[in-house]
Amino acid sequence: MITLKVNGEQRQVDVEDDTPLLWVLRDELKITGPKFGCGIAMCGACTVQADGTPIRSCQTMAADAAGMEITTIEAISGKEAKAIQAAWEELAVPQCGYCQSGQMMSATALLRDTPKPTDGDIDAAMWGNACRCATYHRIRAAIHRAAEIMEG
Repeated sequence: MITLKVNGEQRQVDVEDDTPLLWVLRDELKITGPKFGCGIAMCGACTVQADGTPIRSCQTMAADAAGMEITTIEAISGKEAKAIQAAWEELAVPQCGYCQSGQMMSATALLRDTPKPTDGDIDAAMWGNACRCATYHRIRAAIHRAAEIMEG
């Protein structure tokens, strides 16, 4: 048995230590925001936050996640998250939407750490979050817009 703190709740799961966190979230806990994309931590569709830092849940083992505060898109909150959500909607960022939870998890963490990011900051923070629809220009614009929203 592994005890995980996911979205503010202690959860016990009966899985092998080396089960990827993504499968624990999706199959055991029925949390479907994180998506399977590549399975090798390169696309970002599975991104969640561990203690506020974006991680790839497809390559994080369940045992390694024990003791961390795991947050998925279903429970992301705070002024950064609200600003990201508003900007994403305002600028019509998603097309197919498959990558969006991972994109938003990375963008929220960026704004928490860097409230006024430069293009370089955004590129560095969002590197590895692939978008097959190629809405990268909208994603960058939405992050800048979210920073403006946070300023008031």
